[in-house]
Formats: sequence, C-alpha cells, structure tokens
Amino acid sequence: MDTQSLALCLPLIGWASHSGVLAHRLAAARRDPLTGLRTRAGWTVRAERFIRRHRDAVVLLLDLDDFKTLNDTHGHAAGDAALVATAERLAGWIDRHGYAGRLGGDEFVAVHRLPHLDGLDTALNTPLAYDGGLLPVSVSVGSCRLTDLPHRGLPEALAAADAAMYAAKGTTGRRG
Repeated sequence: MDTQSLALCLPLIGWASHSGVLAHRLAAARRDPLTGLRTRAGWTVRAERFIRRHRDAVVLLLDLDDFKTLNDTHGHAAGDAALVATAERLAGWIDRHGYAGRLGGDEFVAVHRLPHLDGLDTALNTPLAYDGGLLPVSVSVGSCRLTDLPHRGLPEALAAADAAMYAAKGTTGRRG
C-alpha cells in the first residue's frame, strides 16, 4: 500500500476503532456490573420488543425478602452473593424464553413467554451455600400476563406485577 492510500485509510481506521469502543461502552452501561443482568434501560428496550412479538408474555417483578436483615446480619459481601445467586437462578430459569434484568437494589424484573411459571419458586427460594453455612434466600414474585390487561403495554404490566408482588409480600408476612 502506498503512502497516499495509507494516509486516506487512517481516519477510517480511527473512526471504526472509536465506534467499536463506544459500542462496547454502551453495551457495558446496559449491564449491571454485579450481576451481569441488563439494567433498567437495557432490559426495557428488550422487553418492549419482546412483548410486541409475544402478546401472551408474562412480566415478572421480583424482590428479595428480608434483604436488609441479610446484609445487616451476614455483611454486604453475603448480600452481594445473594444478589448474584438470584440473578443466576432467574437467568437460568428464563433460559432462552425471555429476558431478565436488575432494576437496582434487591429488585429484579423479567419478561417470559411461557404461559406458566413452573419451577420459578424452587429456582429462586433456595438457601445459598456461603462461607461454610447457608444464607436464607427467598424472593417475592409478582406477575402479570399481558392477556389479562386491557392495554397490553409494558408500563401497565409492570404496575400490575408490582401490585401483585406487594400483595404476595403481605400474604407471606415478609417485608424487604
């Protein structure tokens, strides 16, 4: 390659490299650094697209029970371990049938296309082996089937799932 051709290509190479770095940073910003799940923004984009394709999807809102007590009793590293385990369990349960995300703190969200929630309770509500003992990990789940809504939008489904989650917390006596 002659010098003139190389000089013309260098700006293109720089631009392509810069674009790659920006794309990588954007992707990283849409992932929670602790759990690896999508953040609210990253999950919302995927969930909106998902519910347009799967009109019978289920939206889930999840909250770790007694998370503050777990942190206060066992330390923040144990709390982080519970968050990571919950994220892994939720992602494993969803598999290729939807998307999971972490809204922040001890709140998670998911959209799923299977009409049933078989195995979710078992997947999430299992003690976690940690530091030679077992951490109590339980999760309250609220769900909303899009087909149950008059307007099948994500905000409406999240609001209904949130109400269902807090109703579940009230019936179990557990508070976050």
